[in-house]
Amino acid sequence: MMLTAVGNHLWQSTIFVVLAGLLTLALRKQPARVRHAVWLTASVKFLLPFSWLVAIGSRLAWFRTEAIAKNDFYIAIEVISGVTSAGVVSSLERVLPALIGLWLCGVMAVFVTRYAQWRKVWAAARDATPLREGREVAALRRIEHLMRIRQPIAMRQSRASVEPGVFGIVRPILLWPAGISERLEDAQLEAIVAHEVQHVQRRDNLSAAIHMVVEAIFWFHPLVWWLGARLVEERERACDEGVLQLGSEGQVYAEGILKVCEFCLASPLACVSGVAGGDLKKRMVSIMTKRVLHKLDLGRKLLLGGVGLAALAGPIVFGVLHATPIQADSLEASAPQPAQTAPTQVSQKDMSGMVVKKVPPEYPEAAKKAHIQGEVKLRAIIGKDGDVEKLELVSGHPQLAPAAIEAVKQWKYRPYMKDGQAVEVVTDIDVNFTLLK
Repeated sequence: MMLTAVGNHLWQSTIFVVLAGLLTLALRKQPARVRHAVWLTASVKFLLPFSWLVAIGSRLAWFRTEAIAKNDFYIAIEVISGVTSAGVVSSLERVLPALIGLWLCGVMAVFVTRYAQWRKVWAAARDATPLREGREVAALRRIEHLMRIRQPIAMRQSRASVEPGVFGIVRPILLWPAGISERLEDAQLEAIVAHEVQHVQRRDNLSAAIHMVVEAIFWFHPLVWWLGARLVEERERACDEGVLQLGSEGQVYAEGILKVCEFCLASPLACVSGVAGGDLKKRMVSIMTKRVLHKLDLGRKLLLGGVGLAALAGPIVFGVLHATPIQADSLEASAPQPAQTAPTQVSQKDMSGMVVKKVPPEYPEAAKKAHIQGEVKLRAIIGKDGDVEKLELVSGHPQLAPAAIEAVKQWKYRPYMKDGQAVEVVTDIDVNFTLLK
C-alpha cells in the first residue's frame, strides 16, 4: 500500500510540473516573479499529496447513500486522486526494504552535500567583518529606503572566495567580498546591492530552502532537479527586473554583473542568493534589451487565483462528493425520527459467533487486474432483529470497499440480548480480500 501511494503521488506531481511548465509558457511575457511563483507551487506540490486533500474531503462528508456504479470519468478521477494501484507494485513490495535503504542513502547524500555548502558559507559569515560605514553601506541604506524595508540588513565584508550574496532566512546577512568595491563604479555597486536587497524582500532563501527539502526527499526524480534550475533562473530574472524598475541603467547593471563574475571565480552556492545565478546569457539579453513586461491585469490575476484555488480545493471537493458511502437504507430523509438510545458497543470477537448468514464478497475485476488485496474494516449497526442496518467504512482500499459493503449488508445475526431484551449493537467487521497465487 505504501508503494502504491508513493507511486501515485510521484506521477501526480510529475503531471503537475508539466502543467506548471505549460502555464509558464503562457506567462512568458509576464514578470518573472509570476513564473517563479508557479514553479514554487509545483515544488511545494511534491510535499503535499493529493490523497491527503481527498482524505480531508472524505472526512467532511458525514454520510452518503449507497454507492452508484462508477463510470469511466469517475475511475479517471480516482486515478488522479491517488486511489488506483499499479500492478507492478506487488512485485516492488518484495524488495521494499532495499528500496527504502537506497532512498535513505540518497537523502543523506543530498543533506550532507547541502550541509557542507552551508558550513562553508556560515564560516565565511562568521569570520567576516561587520561593515557600518562606507559607500557599500550607504548604497544599502538608500536601497532599503527606496524599497521600504523597515529592518536594516546587516552587511559583512568577507575575504572568502564568495560572490556578493544574502545568507540566512530570519535575519539575513549581506556578504560582500573584500576588494570588489574598488572594481565597481558607484552606479554599478548600487545596482548589485539592489539585486541582493531584492532577494531579501522576496524571501528567496526561504523558497530555496523549501526546494532543498524537496530535492533531498525526491532526489531520484529528474524533474525535481530541473525544477530547481527553473526556480533559480526565474528568481534571478525577477531580481533583475526589480533592479531596473528602481531606475538602474541596463548597461551599467549588466557591466556590474560581469565584473562580479570576473572577480568571484567560485560558483554560486545553493544556500546563498547571489547575483551570478541563472542563465547569464539570457539575463544579459533581457537586461540590455529592457524587455517590455505586461503587468497582470485583474482578469489574469483572477485566472491565476482560480487555478491555484482549483488545485487545492478540487481534491477536497472530490473527496466530499465521492466519499465511500455508509449504507442508509433505513433512513427516511424527511420524516422526524423518534429519540433512540445509543447502540450497545460489542466487540468483533463476540459478534462473530452470532452470524447465522454470511455472504462472501465478490472480488472486483478491476482490483484483480491491478493485484489489489488487503483488509476492509467496516463499522456496522446491527438491529434488534439481527439485520445489518447501517455500514460505515473505517479503512481499506476504495476499490475493495464497495464489494465489502455489498456483501456485509446481506449478513444476518442472531438478536443480541441485554437484560432479557434484544438491543441494537455497533461492532466492527473485517472483510479480507486475498488473491490466490
